[in-house]
Amino acid sequence: MQQLVGRLNAFDPEASETLRIVSYFDVLIARSVGLDGLLRGAAVLSGTVAGVEIRGRVSRRDPDGRLPAEVADVRRRSSRRSGAGWTVWLERDGEADPNDEMVVERLALGVELLEARRNPGSGFDALIDSARPIDERVTLLAKRRIDPATPVRILATMADAAEIDAPSAIVPTRYGLLRATLDISGKLSPPEPVGLGTWVRADRAPESWDGAIIALRLSDASVPTVDATDLGALLLLAQSYDPQIPHEDVRALARLDRRSADVLHALVEAYSIRSAAADLGMHHSTVQARHEGLTHALGYDPRTNVGRMRYIAAALLLRLTDPIPPPHSEAA
Repeated sequence: MQQLVGRLNAFDPEASETLRIVSYFDVLIARSVGLDGLLRGAAVLSGTVAGVEIRGRVSRRDPDGRLPAEVADVRRRSSRRSGAGWTVWLERDGEADPNDEMVVERLALGVELLEARRNPGSGFDALIDSARPIDERVTLLAKRRIDPATPVRILATMADAAEIDAPSAIVPTRYGLLRATLDISGKLSPPEPVGLGTWVRADRAPESWDGAIIALRLSDASVPTVDATDLGALLLLAQSYDPQIPHEDVRALARLDRRSADVLHALVEAYSIRSAAADLGMHHSTVQARHEGLTHALGYDPRTNVGRMRYIAAALLLRLTDPIPPPHSEAA
């Protein structure tokens, strides 16, 4: 994550700051920080007082972590977000800071998750928790009047994506906070980008959620919706991969510059080196030389059958290794 922040900061400081805010709150939530910690974080990042009201009880913190002496002035509340029984805000005089909306958005997500944890086992997120025994998930399904054998799939969207009329929850994952949504009808229209999990029995919903996360990670601006079912056997490969320990084939692809990556892709896709050169607008001898160089750099020939398979697998896993892009922006 810090590497991506550094790259973004070189050409887009605003995007870098957005990603820093997202990363900051994701770390707090992953460490199960309580309400006070979330408020302190929001106050530090925004440089002003952050507040929350939950079921009529107001809590506030200033950037130094102290409880402000003055009484909260409702007229100063800006960039507010509300949920079931709670509201969060920043208190600022004058115009809002450019990052206020993102700070409040992530604070709201944190509060929503804390509220869901107040009633463990009752939230939708419990239905997709693979750590829970299947008997417990069946009981929770019964409370929602869903037969365990009912076909369902789980949709994965960004945590700050708009909610749709279906059971959903913000869920911490190894890729940060994501929103999980239950789809029974197959007719939902979730906001993009979205990963569609495989259709499974309702009591096996965690399997669908796992596939949905991978599908979302493989989406991009050109393909904003990815269905895990379409991955076929590649889904098994992706599910067994640990992005924290990249395979050497993945590392080799990650080391390539953009032009070399484009040449490699053309070599894999084209019928011949000559046709790859035509597609790239390069001279045949130049592409031939690049082919030899890439074969040496990768440790395999990407134009052989086995080489193509290694490239396709590595390219897939590289997408799962890359840091998640900032919300509301194209991948860096």
